[in-house]
Amino acid sequence: MERLRALFGLGGASIRDDIEDALEDDSIADDFSPQERTILRNVLGLHEIRVRDVMVPRADIVSVPIDAPLGTVLATFRTAGHSRLPVIGETLDDPRGMVHIRDFVDFVTGDAEGRASEKWIDAPAPASGPDTPRSEETKGAHLLRIDLGVSLASAGILRSVLYAPPSMPALDLLVKMQATRTHMALVIDEYGGTDGLVSIEDIVEMIVGDIEDEHDLDESPKIEALAPGIFLADARVGLGEASEKTGLDLIVYGEREEVDTLGGLAAAFSGRVPIRGEVVASPDRSFEFDIVDADPRRVKRLKLRLIGAGSPAEIPPNAEKLSE
Repeated sequence: MERLRALFGLGGASIRDDIEDALEDDSIADDFSPQERTILRNVLGLHEIRVRDVMVPRADIVSVPIDAPLGTVLATFRTAGHSRLPVIGETLDDPRGMVHIRDFVDFVTGDAEGRASEKWIDAPAPASGPDTPRSEETKGAHLLRIDLGVSLASAGILRSVLYAPPSMPALDLLVKMQATRTHMALVIDEYGGTDGLVSIEDIVEMIVGDIEDEHDLDESPKIEALAPGIFLADARVGLGEASEKTGLDLIVYGEREEVDTLGGLAAAFSGRVPIRGEVVASPDRSFEFDIVDADPRRVKRLKLRLIGAGSPAEIPPNAEKLSE
């Protein structure tokens, strides 16, 4: 190994350090494109990333109860835009598995075909005789006989999910997902409760960047100015983006309170999850949050107002759509 490093002029503390130094060297610009450099850096840094860094937080998990009728499952698939949904008992702390959209479609169409074969009455027989094969259009009519009242539990289409602690290296989970051909994992905390959810796509995106398909919606949190010194924002807006928009150095507050979003900062200032209509001021009274929307678990939308910037602005009619 030492001879190999000497051959290529590598002299750092480790081969990893040598590669990282080489990627920072402008003299190799012709050898690697900017995209290749980014991917290589991401690959080298993946060993430092933990499951907690890539997981979807508990509050954002979309799930379906195991006793839900298939009609409810179908509606959830349609609104969530996911191909897999975790299946739970009474709460997220009672996971039962997951359901895949392909298994769902296979079941409902197979069930409909079985019903149609028992009593075929979708269309009258052709004039040539009762034994004449029906057309493809007539055969497709059995889809009208889908029974969406069947419960998910009785459908028998659940698949298993993996379980991982928040501190598990993301690379280890990726390897485990590949080995078991399981693309979803639930993140379980030290007390056995569900802390978040990770898909194989979440980990791969740490290497190649965001992967969006035709059905992905623009779900990025938004912040907009209502008036000078007054901003309406989704609570998930990061402190870096909010700092650029407002001119405040919110990152300093975030580092002090160990939070990354505006909603987290509002909760940290309040010492709890603030309620709708509450006003939460920063410790130095330089700005304050007006809580526009919240539930018992989290803040959803808020207004950030620089103290001394004037009276609070009216919320525009489309404010409810900011985080949709």
